[in-house]
Amino acid sequence: MTLEPAARLAHTLFHELSRVVVGQREVREGLIVALLAGGHVLLEGPPGTAKTLMVHALSRLIQAEFRRIQFTPDLMPSDIIGTQVLHLEQRELVLRKGPLFTDLLLADEINRAPAKTQAALLEAMGERQVTLDGHRMPLSALFTVVATQNPIEYEGTYPLPEAQLDRFMLKLVIDYPTATEEVGILTRYREGFDATRLDRIPFEELVRPEAVLEARALIEQVEVRDPVLHYLVEVVRRTRSWPGVAFGASPRAAVLLFQASRVLAVLRGRDYVIPDDIKGMALPVLRHRLVLKPEAIIQNHTPDDLIRGLLSTIEVPR
Repeated sequence: MTLEPAARLAHTLFHELSRVVVGQREVREGLIVALLAGGHVLLEGPPGTAKTLMVHALSRLIQAEFRRIQFTPDLMPSDIIGTQVLHLEQRELVLRKGPLFTDLLLADEINRAPAKTQAALLEAMGERQVTLDGHRMPLSALFTVVATQNPIEYEGTYPLPEAQLDRFMLKLVIDYPTATEEVGILTRYREGFDATRLDRIPFEELVRPEAVLEARALIEQVEVRDPVLHYLVEVVRRTRSWPGVAFGASPRAAVLLFQASRVLAVLRGRDYVIPDDIKGMALPVLRHRLVLKPEAIIQNHTPDDLIRGLLSTIEVPR
């Protein structure tokens, strides 16, 4: 069975997203990788850098049901999952489902909610199901969470707990656009672009939701040979003993890096993974899973710095 349908779908999504978002190539690529790998994404960046716009545009491209939750300090778990309400006419409790029951969920500014509300997403993200009043209810097969957060040093935010962070396949960091890109953004607005009216954007091709699920099945055929597999494992294991790292990446991180690298290989036109695919996904998969030692933080080291350093020391298989 050929991987061409999956590759064509990935390239279609990447091309069509460029009609909405100027620049941010790595972020657009990461969103598509997570979608086709069945993973969740944490987007971090300052306000006004198109985080919400990108996710909304992706949902329209795949014609998926889209819900958005604005996380606030007073948001309760029942506001996300749903609750049982009394139906007066039927005299019985009826389930009122929350916004979690959707295909693509945008958890906007997730780090503005307290830990108990953030934790309401754990079961949904890990098992694609929720438990309400002892009843397990499955979520959509397409269910994907894209959470946004502003940097934690901003006022009124709460850092996500490690268990929550570990549920995200990728952490993508959005920076301000370059001067050329910012001119391009304003040029689009001058020509009539309106970020609040995505229905007016002339996408050339939309994708069926079923096609995303079919692509996920096809990507499982991407070959990962033993030398490349051992290289991937060495990258993950090296984080656990690397100077400056208190706690490294877990076996779950190795699995997610494996899955993400296969999708990136398809996006780059191959049916097999090479070390460059693993390097390409190492930062977004690992950066939020490393806990740094205090001395590394004092020296202004970041997880990205340490990951780049350890990648440079590992022999690449031929």
